[in-house]
Amino acid sequence: MLRKFEVLTVIVFLGLSIFSFGDQVTLKNGDRLTGTVIKSDGKTLVLDTDAAGKITLKFDAIQDIRSDAELHVTVKGGKTVVGPVTTTDGKLQIATKSSGTVETPKEQVTLIRNDAEQQAYEESLHPGLWHGWNGGINVGFAVARGNSQTENLALAFNALHPTLDDKITLYASSINAKNDLATPSTVANLSQGGFRYDRDLDSWKLFVFGAADFMANALQFLDLRQVYSGGLGYHVIKSDRTILDFFGGLNYTHETYSNGALVPGTTNIFESYGHTNRFVAVTLGQELNQKVGSATVITESAGFFPNLQQTGEYPLYLQFGDRDQAEQASGLAESI
Repeated sequence: MLRKFEVLTVIVFLGLSIFSFGDQVTLKNGDRLTGTVIKSDGKTLVLDTDAAGKITLKFDAIQDIRSDAELHVTVKGGKTVVGPVTTTDGKLQIATKSSGTVETPKEQVTLIRNDAEQQAYEESLHPGLWHGWNGGINVGFAVARGNSQTENLALAFNALHPTLDDKITLYASSINAKNDLATPSTVANLSQGGFRYDRDLDSWKLFVFGAADFMANALQFLDLRQVYSGGLGYHVIKSDRTILDFFGGLNYTHETYSNGALVPGTTNIFESYGHTNRFVAVTLGQELNQKVGSATVITESAGFFPNLQQTGEYPLYLQFGDRDQAEQASGLAESI
């Protein structure tokens, strides 16, 4: 009786031990690793082990994958199946709940995710309005003394909320520069800000957009310029590393120039001084976002706005900068 009890104990112990092994990955060289399969992109596989933490394995060096937990397996063509995974003769067998066992060659696998990774991926595609933002604030200050006595202060803010189908962009910047040896001493006083909303259409190449931009420039006596625009855009390139967009449409501009007193000793050199202008213009522009590292993005954009009512007037801008770890700085040049 005791002998039977001992045998039963050994069987139960072995069963619990096997059950507690978790996911197992066997390499082609015979090494066997135990842990939790996190994810794979078809080139590498991340395994979370008790002894070494998360380790990354070459996917083509793997002979066998076994998991009692459900894995989300995507094959070439985009089809995804879910279930525990075993491997036989170089083919993954996924025991799905609805379609039975689905078999696929390991070479056809493009993605593997566990439940936690899959949930995080799905949330990243459709984040709530208060989640998924990235951006930053940049502050620059410079002082020069000697032949000149200058002070320069530049502030920039940028925030981006991208999802699978749309994108919200917010920005603001300010430039203030003084030269104590000049009259007047303020040589730059520009503030601007705005927001834009982009929405992809059924075809991922096309998108619609709407935007509102605001600007004040004390040296041009510009109290406030409001520009409301909308139109259609085209994704020339849209990949994980590069996004190149061209867009066009119409905009309405309402701008008010100051009626205040001029600086003593100066004359009115701006014909628009004391005027309010309203006009419709064409919006033509281009934007480039190029990822050059794991956390650095080069950004460049340009815009051209020919006035439909006075064809000789056309605002334009050029913006260039970089975003590192979700921080962005940019420079702006405008001429009218």
